[in-house]
Amino acid sequence: MSNSRVALCLSGLIVIMLASFGCGAGNYTPPLTAVAATSNPLVASYNIRHFQPLTSWVEFGTDTTYGRETSVITDSVTAPDGHILRILVAGMKPQTTYHMRAHVDWSGGSFIDQDHTFTTGVLPASLVPPGITVTRPTPNLSPSPGVELLSLIAPANSNVLQPVVVDLQGNVVWYYPLGAFPVKTMLNGHFMLLLLDGHLREVDLAGTTIRDVSLAQVNQSLQKNGYSFVILNFTHDVLTLPNGHWITIGLISKNFTDLPGYPGTTNVGADALVDIDPTGNVVWAWSSFDHLDVNRHPYFGLPDWTHSNALAYTSDGNLLLSTRAQSWILKIDYANGTGSGNVLWKLGEDGDFTLLGGDPSQWFYAQHYPNILNVDGSQTTMAVYDDGNYRIDSDGIACGSTTSAPACYSRATIFQIDESTNIATLLWQYSPGFYSFWGGSIGELSNGDVEFDSSEPFPAAPAASQITEVTQTENPQTVWQMTIAGANAYRGYRIPSLYPGVTWLQ
Repeated sequence: MSNSRVALCLSGLIVIMLASFGCGAGNYTPPLTAVAATSNPLVASYNIRHFQPLTSWVEFGTDTTYGRETSVITDSVTAPDGHILRILVAGMKPQTTYHMRAHVDWSGGSFIDQDHTFTTGVLPASLVPPGITVTRPTPNLSPSPGVELLSLIAPANSNVLQPVVVDLQGNVVWYYPLGAFPVKTMLNGHFMLLLLDGHLREVDLAGTTIRDVSLAQVNQSLQKNGYSFVILNFTHDVLTLPNGHWITIGLISKNFTDLPGYPGTTNVGADALVDIDPTGNVVWAWSSFDHLDVNRHPYFGLPDWTHSNALAYTSDGNLLLSTRAQSWILKIDYANGTGSGNVLWKLGEDGDFTLLGGDPSQWFYAQHYPNILNVDGSQTTMAVYDDGNYRIDSDGIACGSTTSAPACYSRATIFQIDESTNIATLLWQYSPGFYSFWGGSIGELSNGDVEFDSSEPFPAAPAASQITEVTQTENPQTVWQMTIAGANAYRGYRIPSLYPGVTWLQ
């Protein structure tokens, strides 16, 4: 073996035993590793310099039992002079020393790196974490594993962190420094942010921008492609599809004259959907003005006509759109970008489905976050956060509409809808005993529990939220609860970890 190969084996950033890892074979140079800081003080860069294709993952923790791990990453590059595989290690608390080591496999061998230590930094002085309190009211029940992804809305002129991930004890383990509404995970392990300054942005765990699309860019594409509307702002949600396209909700407006109950000119606010390809070009678009009746505004009136707040992608390639001001969830003919945009059905009071039992109070009202849990043929099981604004009772009276009307209340709900019969069934519900008049999210966890976020429970102090995990039983028990002060959680939900395909048990 040449002197240069010996030097690579013995004088690199790590020392690897020749007998164990085959430097003497003459055709393999082992990787060299180092751990470095990134622009995010809670994220480390584990750098592996290698010379032939390999796969690797990193385990890390506060001691050498580690306990957490990253996804497995493949680097297929062959480079005689070396190539750097960079694995971002995230999910660590501020000002804490962590141990980490890489596991590396290549054709014909593998090794486990020596232990490295990395001490996380402090949160920037210009940003403060929200006030978080965590309780476990039923100690004998264990919460579902993972971490909490929070899309917070802070009061004006506040410096509270807004896109943030916390562990189940309430410790910050990841954040992005700019305001976003919302933040979502992507299939590739990155985050998607709908920034408050009118940009859609994909970032990696270190916060590095991978892709950015501006409002001006989208409007330019709409004009070029002959669409008649202009997006005033991106709002509330964005979908990331497997083909790399992004679909977001955009606020649009249109003047109407002498609408019933609205004499003169009314500038009506509504929603559009735009499908943006990886080059930033709009390839499909939809306007609520083209498909809904502007004279239907049952609860909030005009000009805030539709106020859509969430999108979901269905297994048959179409879209669900939650229109809060209509108390409807719409299924839209998207057909993976070839659809007409027609509304295939409307779910909710006065929609296209009959609710089993016939009690209108059991529908959702001013809802948020329809979340598809399961599809079995024509039947879809869907969780919905039911805010409950203007809920209609069995006598046809809307809650909160008069001083004598019933009080409004919010619920976590799971519905089953059958598209072959247009029958909807309320499978499960839980009312926490308060009214949260806006925001919210809901999901089913890996242990079968249901977790829901109440953005602003009433009565409660402004800028306060509550996230609750309960058993999915007839008489739900509270397993875990997070109270947030200093900001409202537009959404808050459990994710298995910060890495695709990985669940953190601690």
